[in-house]
Amino acid sequence: MSDLLKNIDARTRLAGTNKLEILLFTLGMDQRTGRRETFGINVFKVREVMRTPAITSAPEMPSSVEGMVSLRGVLVPVVDLAKYVGVSTDTPRDIMIVTEYNGHTQGFLVEAVDTILRLDWSQMRVPPEMLTANMGGLVTAVTELSGNKLVMMLDVEKVLSETARYDDSLLFKDIDPIPDGEEHTVLFADDSSVARKQITQTLDVLGVRYISAVNGRNAWEELKKLAAHAEGSGRKVKDMLSLVLTDVEMPEMDGYILTRHIKSDPRFEGVPVVMHSSLSGMSNQQLGKSVGVDEYVPKFEPQRLSQTLRRLIHRNDPTPNSK
Repeated sequence: MSDLLKNIDARTRLAGTNKLEILLFTLGMDQRTGRRETFGINVFKVREVMRTPAITSAPEMPSSVEGMVSLRGVLVPVVDLAKYVGVSTDTPRDIMIVTEYNGHTQGFLVEAVDTILRLDWSQMRVPPEMLTANMGGLVTAVTELSGNKLVMMLDVEKVLSETARYDDSLLFKDIDPIPDGEEHTVLFADDSSVARKQITQTLDVLGVRYISAVNGRNAWEELKKLAAHAEGSGRKVKDMLSLVLTDVEMPEMDGYILTRHIKSDPRFEGVPVVMHSSLSGMSNQQLGKSVGVDEYVPKFEPQRLSQTLRRLIHRNDPTPNSK
């Protein structure tokens, strides 16, 4: 099974080309629907795939958390994805996908892994509203394979936030508003509902205005509208938009391509771009810099994000004559 993820480091070259590789897996036959759905997870977030080791139960854990396993001396929580997603099945989940992102390691119990699929982010679509409602917002993107086979990308950040135990209110403690924050606007793009919520909470505390986008393509359309408005009013975009904050993984257009569009378009000169991602490894940061990213901030660290935004917004403060 280790051959499935062999040479995973070589796959980092896909980043920045609007391409990705996803590991396909199933959770078992759903007794209520009689269907076996196919799910996917970005290979960048997968550390290894293994037979499920012995799980030690732990007290006061969410119902979908089976317990803990010891991996090379480190205790790792194990989430039964079938229980979490709400798939009613008697199929054994003997396979564990070990994921690592944002400094957290966890195991996901699944029925089986299928293959690694390489595709373009443009082939990943924003899920229909009905599917989003049925899945409780757990699906961030979908794509269709041959034979009308639907693959659903799970929002692993949402899984982490709802199965980990921490006091969310402490994340925003001691963040002070930015002076004249209401004069500044930030545009941010993220396909995760959990990430968007935390970003808006951070911006609300800072007291700045914002424009929200669910993916890179949506953000680029908003930016083009803003540029047209600036041109029509004889202003520069940088005097209307203080900063762009973007995720990396997004359907239709990823954060690398979005950044490349912004940095290659003279209309957006002087607008800093911050990459905000759970893919915070050095290779991803270097790729961000190669397309012109000004800063790279790991997700779910509001204190660090607020400090970065404060510094860049002040750097981009308009002069009195530019208003």
